[in-house]
Amino acid sequence: MAGNSSRRGAIRKSGTKKGQVVGSGGQRRRGLEPRGATPKAEDRTYHSAHRKANAASRKADTTQQRRRYAQKQADGPEYVVGRNPVVECLRAGVPATALYVAIGSEADERLTEAVHLCADKGISILEVPRTDLDRMVSNGMHQGIGLQVPPYQYTDPKDLLDIAMGSSQPALLVALDNITDTRNLGAVIRSTAAFGGHGVLIPERRSASITAVAWRASAGAAARLPVARATNLNRTLLDWAKAGVQLVGLDADGDTTLDSYDGTGPTVVVVGSEGKGLSRLVRENCDSILSIPITGGVESLNASVAAGVVLSEFSRQRRVKG
Repeated sequence: MAGNSSRRGAIRKSGTKKGQVVGSGGQRRRGLEPRGATPKAEDRTYHSAHRKANAASRKADTTQQRRRYAQKQADGPEYVVGRNPVVECLRAGVPATALYVAIGSEADERLTEAVHLCADKGISILEVPRTDLDRMVSNGMHQGIGLQVPPYQYTDPKDLLDIAMGSSQPALLVALDNITDTRNLGAVIRSTAAFGGHGVLIPERRSASITAVAWRASAGAAARLPVARATNLNRTLLDWAKAGVQLVGLDADGDTTLDSYDGTGPTVVVVGSEGKGLSRLVRENCDSILSIPITGGVESLNASVAAGVVLSEFSRQRRVKG
């Protein structure tokens, strides 16, 4: 027993070759192979950055859809609803293509007047189900009546300048910068027409446009005074300046007062908003910054009022000179 080198229970290894064993199938080797660059966090579906990127993309798509819808609405007809607004538009001479009256609407003086005005002007009068009017406005506050107003036809800025420069009187134009209130726009159009101006220039973006509200505020002047829209207001004003007009900006801190300024030559009156004033670039490119003398206690004038005051003075100067 002592001389036996074998241990109890030990398995003697044979000298024969080992048989076939199940291997990894190359999985370990493939696991060691390079997998390329690590994907960006937003490209990994399980990563929070991926979810944030998807949310931002959906938000951008929604914003783009809203912009397209707003542009479509701007390019399409406008609907003025409510009995008082409709009558006011018709009295002011706002161009309209159709008057919609809900079937079964209770007639009163305003509805009757609207129908008579449309009949006199040759505007189509259509009786429609109330649900059709409900679709025109989201709040349903149409009072059974709606007036369809076609989109305004703007003049090209170059054509507007040609009209002004070709007039028998020195060019007198108004440019609006940062004016977003449609009532202000309508009032400026009315003042420009009243004091012999040739037209109004507005920017395409961040500006009020000609709507039924602007039509009413202009008291019909928008029908006879051209209004142009500039893709880039500052660039258009510079082009006009090269053509020989003076750019006169209005500002309470102007270096020149209205009393001392000669407005008898070709002039563009540039009006900024009451809050923001003139844009920096527009202000820098104006030939003069004009202030209106006012009594103490009043900080500033409404944009349309300021434009009316300056236009009135320039009109007086031209009458005196002529």
